[in-house]
Amino acid sequence: MAENGAGEDDPDVASEPGRSSGDDSRTPRTRAAVQRRLEALVREHRFTIAVVFPIVGAVTLLASAAGLVPAPFAYNPLFLLFGTAVMRSPLVVGLLPRIDRRALGLLAFLTAYTYAIEMVGVRTDWPYGAFEYSIQLGPMLFGEVPLALPLFFVPLVLNAYLLTLLVLEELADSALVRLPVAILAVVAVDLVLDPGAVAIGFWAYDPAGSYYGVPVSNYLGWLLSGTVAVVLVDIAFDRSALRARVDDCEFVLDDLVSFVLLWGTINVLYGNWLAVGVALLFGGGLLQTDRYDLETLASSLPDGWRESF
Repeated sequence: MAENGAGEDDPDVASEPGRSSGDDSRTPRTRAAVQRRLEALVREHRFTIAVVFPIVGAVTLLASAAGLVPAPFAYNPLFLLFGTAVMRSPLVVGLLPRIDRRALGLLAFLTAYTYAIEMVGVRTDWPYGAFEYSIQLGPMLFGEVPLALPLFFVPLVLNAYLLTLLVLEELADSALVRLPVAILAVVAVDLVLDPGAVAIGFWAYDPAGSYYGVPVSNYLGWLLSGTVAVVLVDIAFDRSALRARVDDCEFVLDDLVSFVLLWGTINVLYGNWLAVGVALLFGGGLLQTDRYDLETLASSLPDGWRESF
């Protein structure tokens, strides 16, 4: 795979006061070496990350919801956070070369917004409707919202945005097309996520809504938060450089594959068929990108499995 981003000529790598030119030349080389190592790790374990982790996660969550897992391990927050972080790793590693100061600052702002809108939602029932967390998804900020909330939300927005760029192709050059489609994709993500999360007991709405326990107000809230998030992401990145990186990095959307497998499986087993249908639409979008086929599956398998595939 051709290298993009954090190489020796990366314009985003600035020298620091008091450092020698030798230090400056080593810094981008070190970053490029770290980037290559991270990419090699993701490729080496690609099947495990994108397929095994979400399937094991789905089985574990379903067993926890059914009371089949002993108390210390049922909905264990450390397991939840570790598994989520691993499944996010292809997206993070894929985008690292494109995260400059502007992107970092706007993503930090998006992180703050994520906490703020969720805190408002928990305290006022706006904009998502009245809900409460049924389990602790790791440490809780002020005892009210998960500290790891950006780990759950921001990658979903990035996945929806990147898939939009790939599926729309040249049409994505128009903000009047790109932004509405990306926003609708973010809302569609929650058409899959929320029914599954309610079914396995992550959180609950009061009163329960008509869409597998999820109220319409939740999706109006996601329309608001998704709009803010997509606009921030759109401003954060140089779109042509981002598109080039996405074209060059074959695993950058593997986190979306994990999402479809994890929440699609949970929704199937709870009979949430509309949510399953939306998950399949995301699967179709991934297939349309021409980066997921039998050859890709074979290349991502562990070495010992490839010969028998």
